[in-house]
Amino acid sequence: MNQFNTQTVQEAEPHPQDPKTPLTYSLKTTNCLTHVWCVPKVATAVNGTAQRFFNEIPRTGERNNWTLFKWLLLRKSNTWDVDYAQETQLLHASEHGLPQNRPQASLDDWQVWWVGHATVLIQIGPYNFLTDPVWCEHVSPRQGMGPKRVAPAGIALEQLPQIHAVLLSHNHYDHMDISSLSWLHQKFAMPIYTGLGNAYYLDKSWHVIEMDWWQSALFHGLKIVYTPAQHGSGRGLLDQDAALWGGFSLLNEHGHCFFAGDSGYSPHFKQIQQRLGHARIAILPIGAYEPRELMRYMHMNPQEAFQAHVDLQAKRSLAVHYRTFQLTDETREQPQQQLQQTLQRQSKLMNPFYCLKEGQKLSV
Repeated sequence: MNQFNTQTVQEAEPHPQDPKTPLTYSLKTTNCLTHVWCVPKVATAVNGTAQRFFNEIPRTGERNNWTLFKWLLLRKSNTWDVDYAQETQLLHASEHGLPQNRPQASLDDWQVWWVGHATVLIQIGPYNFLTDPVWCEHVSPRQGMGPKRVAPAGIALEQLPQIHAVLLSHNHYDHMDISSLSWLHQKFAMPIYTGLGNAYYLDKSWHVIEMDWWQSALFHGLKIVYTPAQHGSGRGLLDQDAALWGGFSLLNEHGHCFFAGDSGYSPHFKQIQQRLGHARIAILPIGAYEPRELMRYMHMNPQEAFQAHVDLQAKRSLAVHYRTFQLTDETREQPQQQLQQTLQRQSKLMNPFYCLKEGQKLSV
């Protein structure tokens, strides 16, 4: 964790683990090549047509398909040069606890664990939610293709407590991982909350609840709201923006937990605060933002993530969406370094914005 209020990271008693039982810190990527040329039917929504969904703020002309294709063709995609074995050793050598089932916990007892990338375990009282669970080795339609995991997940799949629900923000490969969802379904058979159209890509036997922006569902005394984001969707050549993207707000009488999913900066953060109240904790992406002229619309940089933290009037925020997969051109440590520089220029009274190490917990 960074230097901003380290006292909030607490330890839990680890699970007893049979040393003969292997732990799963990464999974082989499921073959999803059929998604590359699929054409799903688009559900009609508040922000959609019969063909596509769209953002509230239109994209300006700073990026077109040719400039994006040229960047993808010419970029150096493996400049991080991370030793995966060394990262694994560092994880195993670190002293941090493991999440526990908490059937007697008060609904005012909140904690969040950063697993890696956009995967966070949110514990609100006795209930455990996973955001965008991704344990796969490659975020792509096939093992061996696309961005490769450079660090193991901070929590092995076998170390998870009972998962009561998954919050699936959208269908990009670094957020919708069929390998992880299949493993979790086999173990927990939990419901999956997601945006309109995303059930098309998932096993028909799974319990998937599709939601439009601002639509809500009740979950054992909690209200789950699917909130807007400025982003997009697509897993292939023909399904761009054919399924909805967004974030999630979890609300009860004790506060508002906000998960942004993946998003560029836009007025929707202020709208969420105005409609749902200030965030007791906001989970905000800070990575995948260079080159800026290509990524600005879709991904926040650390300075914009800080502005989202301010817009949400968050009592505290947690940084995600960096360190695990090299998606764009910034260095691995650059997002955290730039966020810390931004925070250092703010008043000491500003509410904290944390960077954890994979597997660490923040008590809220």
